Amino acid sequence: MRRAVFRLSTIVFRLSTIVYCLLSFTSCREEQVSYDPSLRLTLSVDSLAFDTVFTGFGTSTRRVTLYNPNANALTIDSVRLLDGRFFSVNVDGEADSRQWQQMIIRGKDSAFIFIRAYIDPQGQNNPLIINDELQFAYNGNRTSLLLSAIGQDVTVLKKSDFQAKYVLKAQKPYLVLDTLIFRKDLTIEPGATLYMHNQATIFALGNVSAQGTPGQPITIRGYRTDNLFDSVPYAYASGQWNGFYMLHTGTGARKYTFRYVDILSGNVGLFCQSESSTAPLPELTVDGCRIHNMSVYGLVCLNTDATIANSEISNCASYGVYLQGGTHTLVHNTVAAFFGYPYTNLNIHSTPREDVAAVFINNLSKQMAPMQTYMYNNIITGARTNNLVLAAPLPEHYIGAFRGNYIKADTFALPQFEANAYATDSDTVFVNNYYLYKQYRYFDFHLDSVSPAIGIGDASAAAAYPEDRDGNSRAARVDAGCYQYNN
Repeated sequence: MRRAVFRLSTIVFRLSTIVYCLLSFTSCREEQVSYDPSLRLTLSVDSLAFDTVFTGFGTSTRRVTLYNPNANALTIDSVRLLDGRFFSVNVDGEADSRQWQQMIIRGKDSAFIFIRAYIDPQGQNNPLIINDELQFAYNGNRTSLLLSAIGQDVTVLKKSDFQAKYVLKAQKPYLVLDTLIFRKDLTIEPGATLYMHNQATIFALGNVSAQGTPGQPITIRGYRTDNLFDSVPYAYASGQWNGFYMLHTGTGARKYTFRYVDILSGNVGLFCQSESSTAPLPELTVDGCRIHNMSVYGLVCLNTDATIANSEISNCASYGVYLQGGTHTLVHNTVAAFFGYPYTNLNIHSTPREDVAAVFINNLSKQMAPMQTYMYNNIITGARTNNLVLAAPLPEHYIGAFRGNYIKADTFALPQFEANAYATDSDTVFVNNYYLYKQYRYFDFHLDSVSPAIGIGDASAAAAYPEDRDGNSRAARVDAGCYQYNN
């Protein structure tokens, strides 16, 4: 027995010695520096592009990995930026470039390169394209990382209370850092862009005129232009800024006009409220707009007369459209509620989807103005079964008309509803109502070729809007929604 134990211990000792030697040999080889010029380093990417960089403000830090796939170690003689004015570099925790010289990367090992862009104000309105190159020199070789960015001068608006009329111009974008209060009339020029910082809010107490054009839309969006992670832009994440609020004390007339305005990825798109339930109520016009990806509401009208046409209101965690008090006319809109899981499998939103209708018409409060609702040639659909709710004490006597719409909801057996199409489980309405990030496909609420919304619209209602949001004619056929099917 003792001999067997001795032999077993001898075998274990010899095996451990062999393993130790092999590991020592491998370790030695990984640390042994080779000067063979045929051995090359590789990068996780060969180019790194920063999207719009606001001058005077640095970007978030991006990471690139430098690999040594060889068995032997390699010595990097130098790391340098060819220009060096616009990018800062940190190599494996070292920001001091003097520490990068003669840096050794062991065999089968890697180093992290951290890069940040910073561009001084350029004194010009147009974007400036920035290019640089980060070079790694070793063994007579060079491995290069191409760097690029678009520098954009911005007008910075901090917390402000504007007492006089104000015009937001289109020459260069605005970076809104905090709450803006406009006590008199606010005008936003065609082509203007507002980048809204976290919790930035606009309060308009006077008239609002935001009238873009198809060629020069107005854009109100979050300020992050980089990626949340991988290939997912921050633009796809909701809740990046607070909202646009139009508040009326009830004294005097108010007009709010929005044409071709893209309002993206905030908490609340447009919120209109009057403290008075008697005339004159504020008048809201929304035409050719897109309100998309809101972590709460898309469009709220409280004691407001509203005309909403040719607009897309999509992917809001709560109500896409909420109406309470006033006369509301909706013609050729696409209201699509596909916010969050399972239509987006990524955790990119600040809130989950609420189990509420895409459109809610609330006539249950006696404190609000009398209501009327007219809806023609709209698409109202979404994740839940019932996406249109008419809440009224006596729904059959509610004042309004609903015709030529495609609706995902229970069939309305009410006299106000006629010639509408109701969704079935087999319907394919849109080109894409998912965010498929692996396929680089984002939501697209244009009509699919087999969409049941094609050709169901009411021609008389469409006469006031002969073209869709993209400029396509409705003369030959009237489709429901803000987009004609155009093959």
